[in-house]
Amino acid sequence: MLALKKVLANNLTVFRREVRLMGNKFEIGIVGNDPVWAGERINSAITEINRVEKLLSTFSEDSEINAINRNAGIKPVKVSAEIFRLIDRSMQISELTYGAFDITYYSGDKNTISNDADTAVASYTINAVNYKDVLLDTKLTTVFLKEKGMRIGFAAISKGYAADRAKYILQTEGVSNGVINAGGDLLTWGRQPDMEPWTVAAADPTQLTQPFADLDISDMAIATSVNAEKYASINDKKLNAPKAKNGFTLSEINSVTILSPTAEFADAMATPVMTIGVNAGIYLINQLNQIGCVIIDDHNRIYPSKGINIA
Repeated sequence: MLALKKVLANNLTVFRREVRLMGNKFEIGIVGNDPVWAGERINSAITEINRVEKLLSTFSEDSEINAINRNAGIKPVKVSAEIFRLIDRSMQISELTYGAFDITYYSGDKNTISNDADTAVASYTINAVNYKDVLLDTKLTTVFLKEKGMRIGFAAISKGYAADRAKYILQTEGVSNGVINAGGDLLTWGRQPDMEPWTVAAADPTQLTQPFADLDISDMAIATSVNAEKYASINDKKLNAPKAKNGFTLSEINSVTILSPTAEFADAMATPVMTIGVNAGIYLINQLNQIGCVIIDDHNRIYPSKGINIA
């Protein structure tokens, strides 16, 4: 879907390493002229991505996310500043997208449903639970899920957040130019070896070999969401149901590509824009600073947000 232009010049090159992390293929590339230095820096990025995976895990018994979920409907849970800020940003994105983005879900396991009466309550709760049932206490840095059986999970933004954190670590270690490909989503900073901007060719999902736009993504992140109901074979982020959680029917959109200063936000916004449709999606993106998008509808018509020129 996104083809990164590889450029080599002078004594600088892009040192790359491809690894399997967080269930996705990550490729970390940094510009330099010393392979040993580059390898050490890439090791630091991988260590940070692994840390984020453990931090956001819902499988580890001692994770903060599991503690929040176990205490749903029971009591608030004090969490680290990092987790608190991530949940707080998620709530803000939910507000921004009118609930089209939502990290909450309902888990109707045997411990939360014990009889017919509970089943009826659970049926209502599945539809009613949303981000508004997450209570945050900024002073105490606590998180409380109001309903029993309610859960939160970061699958929608964990990959982007991990990429942002890896970029931060690399920059603190002196990497001035680089790119991270996180399962097809890209995050760049600085310039290519010849000091040209990082660019991508974004393609129509029906014609992957024919790019429709050459986009400058230096110091930006780009993420694409494809309507899996139409393109189940495309290896990209996919929508797994014909309706979003809030009941919105998926609009007749083939793909949405989001550009943002952070991979976390680009990751979070791609699918919600698809669920609310072309007009509402473009309107929403146009209200935001430093955010852009390209939408392709089911007739292969291209809709760029303001500031994006289609080649």
